[in-house]
Amino acid sequence: MIPVITIRPAPGDAATVDRGAHQGMTIESHPLFETQPVPWAVPDAGAFDAVLLGSANSLRHGGTGLQSLTPLPALCVGETTAQAARQAGFDVIATGARGMQNLLPHATARGLSHLLRLSGEAHVPLDLSAGITVETRILYRVVPLPMSGNLAGLLAGGALVLLHSGEGAAHFANECDRLGIARCGIALACLAPRIAERAGTGWADCRHAPSPDDAALLALAKQMCQSGATGMI
Repeated sequence: MIPVITIRPAPGDAATVDRGAHQGMTIESHPLFETQPVPWAVPDAGAFDAVLLGSANSLRHGGTGLQSLTPLPALCVGETTAQAARQAGFDVIATGARGMQNLLPHATARGLSHLLRLSGEAHVPLDLSAGITVETRILYRVVPLPMSGNLAGLLAGGALVLLHSGEGAAHFANECDRLGIARCGIALACLAPRIAERAGTGWADCRHAPSPDDAALLALAKQMCQSGATGMI
């Protein structure tokens, strides 16, 4: 069986490896990104009704400035982010999936119109309905890293690569092309359709999970391995 690889930055890579182990899968971690904190100006909590959190990275890298914002309720994308928010002292009032856009109706239903988005440098723009305002603070950036010789060697022999973000997909594809690694020997399991689109074409196989969460992605990867459709068994 060819290797199954995650390129996520820490600590997300460890979480994926651990979840895979619980499903009987051996996943190798070869991060192609590093998450770094960004200096930010902490706003007055009194100017907002709630915070929007799309990633636990905002809570890992926000520093002590987050403490003054914990009186605000939090709306979180995904249970992992919600757990990190609770640990940081926030009262989580809504947890959603499929992106931050789908959290906005929860805010509207609760009469929360002035929202503070705590985010990374790369983030998806929101389509705001009338009466909703969102101010964004950047707390971290995800920096791409060059592919190591070890990973390049693994990929040359064929691999199934897990892709968790559009930026990850694009960078991975660019690194393969830069190093002359043939796409036709690599299969991709992507968290969402837009991630598969960013990866481009020419891969041995490229599929996306039915829902954008790690459990669904790993189930897809396991199915791809067991099917043998891409020569993995």
